[in-house]
Amino acid sequence: MKSKLCALLLLGTLLLTPAAPARSRKNRGLSPAPGSFDYYLLALSWAPEWCAEDASRANSPECTPGKHIGFIVHGFWPEVNQGQNPEFCGTASRVPNSSMKVALPLMLSANLVQHEWAAHGTCSGLNVYDYFTGLAQARGEVQVPVQLNSAASDLRLSPLEIEAQFRAANSAFPKDAFRTACTRGALEEERICFNKSFKPQSCTANVAECQQAKVDIPPAR
Repeated sequence: MKSKLCALLLLGTLLLTPAAPARSRKNRGLSPAPGSFDYYLLALSWAPEWCAEDASRANSPECTPGKHIGFIVHGFWPEVNQGQNPEFCGTASRVPNSSMKVALPLMLSANLVQHEWAAHGTCSGLNVYDYFTGLAQARGEVQVPVQLNSAASDLRLSPLEIEAQFRAANSAFPKDAFRTACTRGALEEERICFNKSFKPQSCTANVAECQQAKVDIPPAR
């Protein structure tokens, strides 16, 4: 009887113990002190692919027909040379209008702006305005290859071919400043590395590379 009672008490304890939270992003860190990172990763999302994934996104700003929207800023992420990248490093206040005016033309979604500040901006060690002006400065450094933005039909390129086009359009950048991300065999993002002064730098091996031989690239519409 005593052994059964002990077993029941142990089961009750296990049921009351909260489960460990799920991690939503590979290499997610453990919220270190703001500013504890090595460089930034500017993520440029290919909007036509994002829009094509789900018909319910048709009303999203980046999916408006006739706007010819290609790459938009997904985020500006503090990155480490190796190991887990920091996320959610502090309490995130609401992004004020002055900062929203800087970020919104590049990101197109107020909800995305707020999320990126909470998830990544709080790890930068900067105030909200300086973080988004740094993001805007980095984005202004990048020239998008005309071959990608002006294509009238689907393209099929290797990640290395995409990066070569970015290098050709940005000859002053280190040759290994670019990384291509893909999902389900299609171009997801181009990711570009910047130092803490918002100048281009080489990426480290911590930034993953698409492993597909070729990826599909739907045209901007």
